[in-house]
Amino acid sequence: MAEDREKVVVEIYGEKHTVLGGDSPEHIKKVARQVDQKMRIIAQRSPRLGAHQIAILTALNLQDELEKLQEEQETLMHLIGELEE
Repeated sequence: MAEDREKVVVEIYGEKHTVLGGDSPEHIKKVARQVDQKMRIIAQRSPRLGAHQIAILTALNLQDELEKLQEEQETLMHLIGELEE
């Protein structure tokens, strides 16, 4: 599978990063743009924070969004199961 992985250079919060991933370069770049955007929003709201703190807050915010979406998905799957019964 390692041969399916492709290096993609992305820029997040002013820094270039090389990402090795199995997804398409377009997908990797899209995800990087979203992370960059979230970091910039947090930086605007809290201009005194350093890049490290902004990155941590971004990770926490993204994980929070993921948790909420997973809970929503579980609820929907439960409702679908009830409808099929």
